[in-house]
Amino acid sequence: MANPWLALDLGTDPAERIRQIGRAHERFVTGDRPRDGRPAPPVRSVVAESWQRSAGAVGPDSTAPIDLADGALEAYRAAHPLARVLPIFRDLLGGLADDGAHLMAVCDADGRLLWVEGHASMRRGAEAMNFVPGARWDEAHAGTNAPGTALAVDHPLQIFATEHFSRPVQRWTCAAAPIHHPVTGRLLGAIDVTGGDHLANPHSLALVRATALAAEAYLSGHLEVPAGRDVATVAALGRDEAVLTVGGRRTRLGRRHSELLVLLLEHPDGRTGEQLGVDLYGDGLNPVTVRAELSRLRRILSPDLLDSRPYRLRAEVEADFRTVPRLLERGRVGEALAAYPGPLLPGSDAPGVARLRRLIDGQLRAAVRASADPALLQTWVRSPWGADDLEIWERYADALPPRSPARPLALARAADLAREYGLATSLQRHRN
Repeated sequence: MANPWLALDLGTDPAERIRQIGRAHERFVTGDRPRDGRPAPPVRSVVAESWQRSAGAVGPDSTAPIDLADGALEAYRAAHPLARVLPIFRDLLGGLADDGAHLMAVCDADGRLLWVEGHASMRRGAEAMNFVPGARWDEAHAGTNAPGTALAVDHPLQIFATEHFSRPVQRWTCAAAPIHHPVTGRLLGAIDVTGGDHLANPHSLALVRATALAAEAYLSGHLEVPAGRDVATVAALGRDEAVLTVGGRRTRLGRRHSELLVLLLEHPDGRTGEQLGVDLYGDGLNPVTVRAELSRLRRILSPDLLDSRPYRLRAEVEADFRTVPRLLERGRVGEALAAYPGPLLPGSDAPGVARLRRLIDGQLRAAVRASADPALLQTWVRSPWGADDLEIWERYADALPPRSPARPLALARAADLAREYGLATSLQRHRN
């Protein structure tokens, strides 16, 4: 396939592809898989990898859960940065949303749908699968789908019919593109167009990508940036490869360069090659490799940004993983949690990065726990990194009013986790 993000090659019979992928999907969900666990062609690689992620989180007949509703949803999306660009979405995609054959949807970085707009008949059809504002459509809660998978891989893409992991969604086809904060590079959410099989064409993918770029361009002109500052930014939370933005140009770094940049940012006074070797390899020092990687990183950053003897960054660089602790120091726990899309370089096993990751996670978790705020606690336990956090589930249940319909669900989840871990729940411990 010339473009791996497009669902169909030119000339492909959609009906035949639906049957082929459908058979592959049934084999996959029933456990009839190759030894490596990956679905075989004609399943696209991006879809096969998404199915593997989804299979560990949801069932093939699952329905996306509702995370936010009523007043909580209204308040959340009114404060969300993408509310600023909703008129752009409507201007560029409103025609599709009103034609009776498509829906336009906007989600946040966690896959929560903020707006779903279109003809009433289309919205009614989408309601049957909980494709509604407030529902959680990331892969961990809804399986393979265009907005959720676009967030997971951070790239515009299409998901066609039976490529969806959840069977109730397989009569739909979608195209989605992620949207980033133009200064920090942080993922803000995604824009999606959903409809029938006719969406599996290059035009729908180009349209959502152009809409995402227009939104980012608008936001870049409406951010408060102090005069005279040309600040480089690094986004490294919730992604295995950091994104560096300098002068409006975004560069995705490789894993090792991402680790080096994070370590240099954490030590503004500089690190020697030996110290960086320990941070990267632990006891297995490899100074030649470290110097070679730093030399390549300097070419990416430019000599103006990276100094040596010791190695340190010359220019001012903002980083998302430094923003979270800074907000916590000011007591702004809600803002810190909103600025946290996930752990720091989660795929890294470099000792220096792992220590920093544990520190940031621990500080944020402790602050959320201490807040006793049901909304913050709910956000934590509904996240991929907090879904199995027994202590926070118990804290969440305790923070809810006795008559809250969410309280029995939280208590049940805490009890399930306690049994899984071979522990007593907090209520049982108090009784004993």
